[in-house]
Amino acid sequence: MFDLLISAPQLQEGLKSPGWLVFDVRHDLADHEAGRRAYEQGHVPGAIYLDHERQLAAPKTGRNGRHPLPELGQFAALMKLQGLTPATQVVVYDGGNSMFAAHLWWMLHWLGHERSAVLDGGWPAWLDAGGAVETKVNVGSLTEARALEALDYGSAPAMPTADAAAVLANLDAPAFTVLDARAANRFRGEVEPMDPVAGHIPGALNRPNSLNVQSDGRFKPAAALRAEFEAVLGGRDPSLVVHQCGSGITACHNLFAMELAGLKGSALYPGSWSEWCSDPSRPVAKGSE
Repeated sequence: MFDLLISAPQLQEGLKSPGWLVFDVRHDLADHEAGRRAYEQGHVPGAIYLDHERQLAAPKTGRNGRHPLPELGQFAALMKLQGLTPATQVVVYDGGNSMFAAHLWWMLHWLGHERSAVLDGGWPAWLDAGGAVETKVNVGSLTEARALEALDYGSAPAMPTADAAAVLANLDAPAFTVLDARAANRFRGEVEPMDPVAGHIPGALNRPNSLNVQSDGRFKPAAALRAEFEAVLGGRDPSLVVHQCGSGITACHNLFAMELAGLKGSALYPGSWSEWCSDPSRPVAKGSE
């Protein structure tokens, strides 16, 4: 079973057997059609394309962030429509740095499907390994296509989350540490290309998710990741860490990297900064602290 990383050669070998399901989640936050175009130009044989804006997020209200987490049952129904069963080995990949792949990986583990892994290095790694290329379109079905009972994983999420109310309460009575995955200049409030307010949640620490990967997009070795995260966390218990970013996507990259490093049990604040800053009554900090 693969539940964290899988290499391109391992995926090539695995696809020789039945029971594998591959999702292509290439995406561009500045061009929402870019991922679909890239998929149509070529993808891992049999891979199903899923759209982060239309299928992997709930409807936006203006107060729930840029990529609201769907209800667990709705996500389970979506996965069942793609052919997921409890015995399926899932592999997720994106354009290379695994930012979007890690998000779907987290969602699958949130559902309770542990047989889910990220293709290390994404699409470029597949090509570098001489992987076959398919152009047939296998677009994921929308949950609205037909009514389905959700996959039987139980009603309770298998990965912990924190909402805005919990993060707000944590400011006065600290029980966990918020770790922000955005770039350092966004964290400090010097620039803000995506959201209407610059800055960060007071008391949060910063660990840009870009530091998790090497120049080829593959994740750093687990030992290196562990040392780097421990240096940021300063002895804090990983299970008392809540990850956030702009909209809950790159936060999953940090969470995944910590799991890869053996620092397990962190939670996700799905709404993240885009939800937090939508309410002007919530405090905003700037600078390095």
